[in-house]
Amino acid sequence: MSVSLTLRGLGPVLLGSLALATSASAAPHVPGEVIVGYAAGATSASLPGAHVASVTGTSSRVLRLPRGESMATALRRLRRQPGVLYAQPNYVAHAAGVFIPDDPGRGGATGWEAVQWNFLQQDGVDAPDAWGNVAAVGRPGAKGVKIAVLDSGIAYRTWSRFRRSPDFDHTHFIHGTDFVDPGTPPVDRNGHGTHVAGTIAESTNNAVGLTGLAYGASIMPVRVLDSQGYGNVATIARGIRYAARRGAQIINLSLVFPSDVRGGEIPDILHALRYARQHGALVVGAAGNDGEQTVAYPARASDVLSVGATTDDLCLADYSNGGARLDVVAPGGGGDSDLTGEPNCQPGKTGRDIYQMTFSGSARNFGLPAGYQGTSMAAPHVSGTAALVIASGILGHHPTPAAIVQRLERTARDLGPPGKDQWYGGGLVDAGAATNPAIAP
Repeated sequence: MSVSLTLRGLGPVLLGSLALATSASAAPHVPGEVIVGYAAGATSASLPGAHVASVTGTSSRVLRLPRGESMATALRRLRRQPGVLYAQPNYVAHAAGVFIPDDPGRGGATGWEAVQWNFLQQDGVDAPDAWGNVAAVGRPGAKGVKIAVLDSGIAYRTWSRFRRSPDFDHTHFIHGTDFVDPGTPPVDRNGHGTHVAGTIAESTNNAVGLTGLAYGASIMPVRVLDSQGYGNVATIARGIRYAARRGAQIINLSLVFPSDVRGGEIPDILHALRYARQHGALVVGAAGNDGEQTVAYPARASDVLSVGATTDDLCLADYSNGGARLDVVAPGGGGDSDLTGEPNCQPGKTGRDIYQMTFSGSARNFGLPAGYQGTSMAAPHVSGTAALVIASGILGHHPTPAAIVQRLERTARDLGPPGKDQWYGGGLVDAGAATNPAIAP
């Protein structure tokens, strides 16, 4: 049977197709099919359904349920019949090592794969292979890795007029603090921070909304941007130092200063970034959305892994900054750049957005709104991938930021001219390859 939940601004959200055996199992199965095992004595001709197998005096068949009969009712009916040894849903398996969550996607019926192109292998970061790799070592979804999200806050709890996002029900949050309105919890007043945090660690395989790349990680909400998405040097620097002191292994900065701001004008930020690096935190920063060949600060700093944006065509996004200081790229959505000689790029085409659950209309309503694209969306893909690398153990128990960066660049998917270039840096981050133990560190 299908169970639906209606969320304001989102419409029906499919909570899952539940195969109700005696334990109310939610494992995926072929709709309307049951495998029935019969005891010895039932002749082949007398057994209904399509033959499956005969094993030492027993025989099993696949039965199609009558129209309108629920799985629970059918199982109870069949198990009461004389000669029936067992009746079970026709469960579905998938390739070992690949984890396919049940999150339903946009509109409730398409599945997350139809929405999150950015997480797939063809045009994105190959999340399923990465999920399989870290699950194999007992750390599903980068379980236990600490990631600080310095942003407009996160809808991680219900407080005052603000609500928790319905797709953060299984996400683990730690040590949150608010540097914009001290003394209040760092709940989101904008929607941007919730979207960014969702890409990193939205609850996964919970039959709600979409998936998070490092869904098992512990997220530290640090609010440094106000309700309009603005933050100042002092506040951001304090947030970086706070995250490093509290043990963040990764700090995500989906925020930028104007492209004409120079390093000498933001010394507090540079000192805080150096402090974070010295405390073993990898800082990941958005390259900026000015379409220039100059990475914006703070991503331009030497202590930050800078991230540009790609589209669903594997082309540099038309808004993405690049240049010599660009380190890697990740999905950011939007339209393609007009790059001469790049066969992947189709300038003028409307590219797909990046979707995660966040505000839809107001801070009390949640959905999967369109319009989110940018290097702000690309950076959390890299933060999530870095968390998966840490969890994989490939680089040891406590890898340095430099070792993680080297791993990400070495396993990145080369785009554009061979080798590192001004458009794509070291290439498109590949979570599946970065966590693959067959690729030696």
